[in-house]
Amino acid sequence: MALVNENYLKLPGSYLFSEIARRVNQFKTTNPQADIIRLGIGDVTRPLPPAVIEAMQKGVEEMRSPETFRGYGPEQGYQFLIEKIIENDFVPRGVELSVDEVFVSDGAKSDTANFQELFGVNNIMAVTDPVYPVYVDSNVMAGRTGMFNNDKGQYEGIVYLPCTEENGMKPSLPEKRVDMIYLCFPNNPTGMTLSKEELKLWVEYARENRSILLFDAAYEAYIQEEGVPHSIFEIEGAREVAVEFRSFSKTAGFTGTRCAYTIVPKEVMVYDSKGKAHSLNQLWLRRQTTKFNGASYPVQAGAVAVFSQEGKLQIKETINYYMENARIIREGLQGAGYKVFGGVNAPYIWMKTPNNMGSWEFFDQLMEGANVVGTPGAGFGANGEGYFRLTAFGTRENTLRAIERIRTRM
Repeated sequence: MALVNENYLKLPGSYLFSEIARRVNQFKTTNPQADIIRLGIGDVTRPLPPAVIEAMQKGVEEMRSPETFRGYGPEQGYQFLIEKIIENDFVPRGVELSVDEVFVSDGAKSDTANFQELFGVNNIMAVTDPVYPVYVDSNVMAGRTGMFNNDKGQYEGIVYLPCTEENGMKPSLPEKRVDMIYLCFPNNPTGMTLSKEELKLWVEYARENRSILLFDAAYEAYIQEEGVPHSIFEIEGAREVAVEFRSFSKTAGFTGTRCAYTIVPKEVMVYDSKGKAHSLNQLWLRRQTTKFNGASYPVQAGAVAVFSQEGKLQIKETINYYMENARIIREGLQGAGYKVFGGVNAPYIWMKTPNNMGSWEFFDQLMEGANVVGTPGAGFGANGEGYFRLTAFGTRENTLRAIERIRTRM
């Protein structure tokens, strides 16, 4: 008799975005003429930059000839891409990395979900609340949590760090010692950022407690304001306690082609039951060489073009396009009387639902009244209840139409 991994039975019946899709499809079945505008799931709508397409096409052509054909590549990524990542994303910010500290993958979602495999199940983990669901769900699957408490809307065994209006949507340091801390800034879903001074407190906490910061910087390219750190490694001492996840998905439109990278400094350590230190860098390398065969060569060739002069200009244009959408949404909602956060350094707008309405109730009302789909805040955790996320990744036309509908129909 095959037995199930019972940790999976702790999870809700469906993933947040699967439930959104189910509700939308059900609504369209009964309202086939409805013109639905989707500003919920954070998928991009702008095509890949021309420089990337050209580089990918060249990479595919190389697979045609025996002289340039490539089979299995290095599991940690091709050095030609890693060198460009370091040269363009880190050196200008005063961050020094070696090529064997950068691991190219097929997505930050995969990496943030998989990295927890390196930690013992008895580690105490902390997450912000609201939180990107993958951080929590992957640890539930691993058996690092207790059961889900329906009354609290939280899992037992997880330390939740509330992000509320009272604290400016920014988490406070844990009141008790924790081992693993997930931070995402610019934040998904709230769109908020931390200053260098605020991040320094987290690095100091991690160093004092031998904790590990799992820092998701997937949206760093959207930062518009000066003084906001783009990398945790801009903070002194972070190399000892932090891992950083980055992605080409939202930066360069790779949501469908899949390419990302994770930074694991050689100094960052975990400990066995006898107190002996072990390199997370070497453990992640061992995990990847066992379970991953690397991102495809044409995709990595395309990723290199992100750092070309043409690629940089084309990506800047795309990011500006989405951030103009964010401005339209933010100012449009404010003009309609809604309270909003984010949308300044991130492509997400976090709005407060009217009259303390439940977030799933507002989801249904918005879909039915305005035919606009967003993401209920409750899907991101207990402290997301009463809030709603809209993304700036739609087309300009749909963004303008959605805000006009919200303004006139809600």
